[in-house]
Amino acid sequence: MSDVNGPTGQTPASNGPEDAAVGTAGAGAGAEAATGSTTGPAVEPVAGAGAPTAAATAAEGGRRVRVVLVDDHRMFRTGVQAEIGETERTGVEVVGEAADVDQAVTVITATRPEVVLLDVHLPGGGGVEVLRRCAPLMADARQPVRFLALSVSDAAEDVIGVIRGGARGYVTKTITGTDLVDSVFRVQDGDAVFSPRLAGFVLDAFASTDAPPVDEDLDRLTQREREVLRLIARGYAYKEIAKQLFISVKTVESHVSAVLRKLQLSNRHELTRWATARRLV
Repeated sequence: MSDVNGPTGQTPASNGPEDAAVGTAGAGAGAEAATGSTTGPAVEPVAGAGAPTAAATAAEGGRRVRVVLVDDHRMFRTGVQAEIGETERTGVEVVGEAADVDQAVTVITATRPEVVLLDVHLPGGGGVEVLRRCAPLMADARQPVRFLALSVSDAAEDVIGVIRGGARGYVTKTITGTDLVDSVFRVQDGDAVFSPRLAGFVLDAFASTDAPPVDEDLDRLTQREREVLRLIARGYAYKEIAKQLFISVKTVESHVSAVLRKLQLSNRHELTRWATARRLV
């Protein structure tokens, strides 16, 4: 099976989020609720060769898992849908899609899927904001909605942020379709699933009950300021950032000024170097 690789790079031009496509299938029952406990999850890597995968075992029993795709790139969502969404073959039923935070919350609430494949960087507040607003759904003991982050980013700050927010795992977009299907079924079962290199970030972060901030400088910034920082570092103009985040150009300018002040930087070039050094771009 081919890799689940879509157009993961950001481009300065953006047409804004697409309309969400909401499925109408009924919700299935889940297991116990997922939490963002600072004691840390039991970390397991994604499936490899050898023993039967969770997906294969589920397929033998005729199991199905209902999934919502949340990513601001339509072409990537289409690719994932084509790769894992043939329900008779994979057992995965894609019941909805969303391209930004507001759409994601609306679609997830309406469809109540077992698993949400969640991008980290989204217009409207990012994956962490989706997790925050969906916390009651994750905590529903009878029908929990579980989240698996699927992102191009392998930055420690992104990984730790969504895990603290309540996601059950984090895999990068280089994952194969077969392993992604298996990861979805494992997350449905309540397992914690990570791409192998990312597991170390989680273990390090939760090694202490104190769980100190990943980066003290970055921790000074609000979630919105972090979004603006990333887009500035990727070369977006103020107008493009405003369109991407649904805010005014003046608000973008205010956020940039706040970021420069908090990080004690002088201009966007220094800001770009700062973000690149921390692998935030």
